[in-house]
Amino acid sequence: MLHTVKTASGDNAEFIEFCNYLQKASGITITPDKSYLVNARVRKIMANYEFNSLSELVNQLKVSNRRLQQEVVDAMTTNETFWFRDNYPFDFFYNTLLPDWNADVHFERRPIRIWSAACSSGQEPYSLAMLLEEYNEKNKFSKRAEIIATDLSSQILDHAKLGEYDGLSMGRGLSQQRLNKFFTSSCQKRWTVVQPVRRHIKFQPINLLESYANLGKFDIIFCRNVLIYFTKETKNDILTRMHQCLNPGGFLCLGSSEGLGNVSSLFTMVNCKPGLIYQSK
Repeated sequence: MLHTVKTASGDNAEFIEFCNYLQKASGITITPDKSYLVNARVRKIMANYEFNSLSELVNQLKVSNRRLQQEVVDAMTTNETFWFRDNYPFDFFYNTLLPDWNADVHFERRPIRIWSAACSSGQEPYSLAMLLEEYNEKNKFSKRAEIIATDLSSQILDHAKLGEYDGLSMGRGLSQQRLNKFFTSSCQKRWTVVQPVRRHIKFQPINLLESYANLGKFDIIFCRNVLIYFTKETKNDILTRMHQCLNPGGFLCLGSSEGLGNVSSLFTMVNCKPGLIYQSK
C-alpha cells in the first residue's frame, strides 16, 4: 500500500526531507501547501520501486541512485510552454537583434550564439529557429547562428530532440502559416519540425545549479518562467553566472513575471513595449 504524503505539520518530517533533497538537487522549491503535488507526481515511481514511504525514497536518492534521481527530477519538473510565448521577446529578436547582428562584421569571425535555458519540450528554441529561417528568407541573413537548448529533465529533452508534437501542442501559439511551412504531418495527427529548423539547435542536459563554463559565451540568453521556482539566493546566483556567460553587450530575456532581483546592477533595462529585455553592462 502506497504512502500518502501529508500536508506540512510537525509530524511530516519525511515530506520536509524530500523537499530539502529536491531543492538541493535541482533548486526547485516546494511549499507546504503543495504536498498534494509531491504525492501525485512520485506515486508511480514509489510503486515501481516498491517504496512504502517518502523516507524510503529519499534514502535511496541519497545513495547516488542516478536513474532514480533523474526519474524524480523529471517527475517534479514543470514543463509548461508554448510557441512564441508572450510574443515581445521574439519580436525584439526578429526586428532588432537579427538586423543588428546581420550588419555586424564581428560575426563574420564567429557564430551568433543563443542559449534557451530550461527549454522544456522545445517550443522556445524551435520558435527562435523559425525566426532565423524567416529572416534569412526575406533579408539574406549572412551570419552563422547556433542555438543551445538545455533543460534539467533528460526525459523532456528527449521529447524536444524528436521535434514531434500532437494537435494540442500545435494549437498553442503557432499560426497556421508557420505550421504549414515548418512542419510535416503524419496520419496519426502528429507534426514534426522540418530539418532546416532543427539544424540550428543543439540540445543538452544542464542543471542550472551547476557550472555553465562548458557552454561558452552567448549573445542572448532566454531564461524564462523558471526562476520563479527558486529561492531568492539561488535566483541571484543563477543570474550572476548567466551574466558571466554573456558576451559584452549581450542580452538576457526573463519571463514576463520575473525580474533581476539583487543583480540589477549588472544589466541595463531595454523597454520593448510591453516587455523588458536586459542588456549586460
